[in-house]
Amino acid sequence: MSGLKVTFLGTGTSQGVPVIACDCRVCKSANHKDKRLRSSIFIETSVGNIVVDTTPDFRYQMLRANVKKLEAVLITHSHKDHIAGMDDIRAFNYFQQQPIDIFATEFSQNVIVREFAYAFADFKYPGIPELNLRTISDESFLVNGLRVIPINVMHYKMPVTGFRIHDFTYITDANFIADSEKEKIRGSKILVLNALRKEKHISHFTLQEAIDLAQELDIPEVYFTHISHQLGLHDEVMQELPSGMALAFDGLTLNIS
Repeated sequence: MSGLKVTFLGTGTSQGVPVIACDCRVCKSANHKDKRLRSSIFIETSVGNIVVDTTPDFRYQMLRANVKKLEAVLITHSHKDHIAGMDDIRAFNYFQQQPIDIFATEFSQNVIVREFAYAFADFKYPGIPELNLRTISDESFLVNGLRVIPINVMHYKMPVTGFRIHDFTYITDANFIADSEKEKIRGSKILVLNALRKEKHISHFTLQEAIDLAQELDIPEVYFTHISHQLGLHDEVMQELPSGMALAFDGLTLNIS
């Protein structure tokens, strides 16, 4: 494999930015970097394309990024802002004439089957999404020959899966990572980590907590995602960050050799 191209499809928290009915200066900002769809990434490799999470914005994200082919989806967890767009996978089913592999833990799979019961019913209505559920455990797994290392993190009391592919690690919706799981991250060249806001939150890292973790792991290049309008204006927060760290924004692309 020659490398990865990672595109941030969305970098916002569950409400996105701007938030409905909000008149704060972030939500009113004209800067496109302050416009955030729900958090997801698109990974392009020589062996196929992967999306991490099918957000409520999935259809628009695929159109905006001009994605024409999709081999697999990795699911971090089953909260609605990370799975609600899964029905729109049926467009790829139609054009590719095959089901799409959905990699998720058993916990997440149970929610997916409940939320999209029609896709798994004995009688399958024409045009429904065709999904092959693939179980993520603690072991690394292959996606079209690409090795993926799952990283177990906690989102308050909910288990969430982060993913490491070669020197790239993506973690969203976390506020605790055990030392054993930190070792799976260590040595990454690029880390993407959630940083909701500056104030303490029950289930997400604050900006400072995310900075501290990245520094503890000594990651040279760090991007923060799953950002709330409460964090502040993109350009102002960027000026406060340590060297080697940045806020991700919708449409940002990373080329990783």
